[in-house]
Amino acid sequence: MTISATRVRFDADSMWIELSDGRTLGVPYAWFPRLLNATPKQREAVEIGRFGLHWAELDDDISVAGLLDGRRDQTIKSSKDAGRRTRRNAASATGAAGRKRA
Repeated sequence: MTISATRVRFDADSMWIELSDGRTLGVPYAWFPRLLNATPKQREAVEIGRFGLHWAELDDDISVAGLLDGRRDQTIKSSKDAGRRTRRNAASATGAAGRKRA
């Protein structure tokens, strides 16, 4: 059985998706920067499809399957991931420089 969205509504902080199996899923805009930065009118222009949600003006798509899996916007990296990469790259650069001097 494929679970799909049947209705979407918005409040000040979150998007609420009613699902075909009777559940309602709340998702904070912070998970999706395009929605966070959109106007209420732009958010309301959502198109509900068989597998997810689409905003033509925002050029954004969100799958119901992804929401149910707890996935956030996949087009950006979190600041935590960026911090790990920066520390890892710094450690690699330090190690490489140390090897060259030896």
